[in-house]
Amino acid sequence: MSIKPNFDLLQKAIDYKFKELSLLKQALTHRSAHHKHNERLEFLGDAILGSVIATELYTKFPKADEGQLSRLRAFLVKEKALSELATELNFSQFLILGSGELKSGGFRRASILSDTFEAIIGAVLLDSDYQTAQHYILNLYQQKLTSLSLTMAEKDPKTKLQEWLQARSHNTPVYDVTRSAGKDHAKTYWVKCRLDYQNIQVEGFGASRRKAEQDAADKAMNQIKTEK
Repeated sequence: MSIKPNFDLLQKAIDYKFKELSLLKQALTHRSAHHKHNERLEFLGDAILGSVIATELYTKFPKADEGQLSRLRAFLVKEKALSELATELNFSQFLILGSGELKSGGFRRASILSDTFEAIIGAVLLDSDYQTAQHYILNLYQQKLTSLSLTMAEKDPKTKLQEWLQARSHNTPVYDVTRSAGKDHAKTYWVKCRLDYQNIQVEGFGASRRKAEQDAADKAMNQIKTEK
């Protein structure tokens, strides 16, 4: 969050010492703060992160099919996973944000934290080489990779429900947000899931629209099973 981050403290936290500190500063800079921001580095970091994780999963799970590998990769590189890692490394105190983002709590926003995480990976690549960046990524992901299993590659409830209905030539579900409550950083959403099949209507809730839809889909699948 500081305009003048403590680079020594940050480099210790991320366990990498930059030869070109300007790359690290750029990786920390949100577009709201300066014209030389981190979006290009984010693009680069996203690409190498996906490549390194895909290669590691291919080796770690030799019997997994393409769909399972894709879901595992998505689980590891999605915004939530990246923002969790960024939070563990205390990125929020080093972000360079414009005044508007500072006032709105941008240093806590998952999207900004995850983008910065990818930007720093891109910066590490430019500051070193592919092998160093690969080693760096695998070190950061060591705990997540160790705890990973194929059961985590199961399809999410929305996908399961849609495929179940399509396989039987039924219409796909309709999801509608019915209400929301709470402040922006701690909202709860309620979503209704409607199925033409058996005229099923259920309501789910969650901390985001997506989570509420998944909860509703899960309840719909359970109701289908009950009524079979």
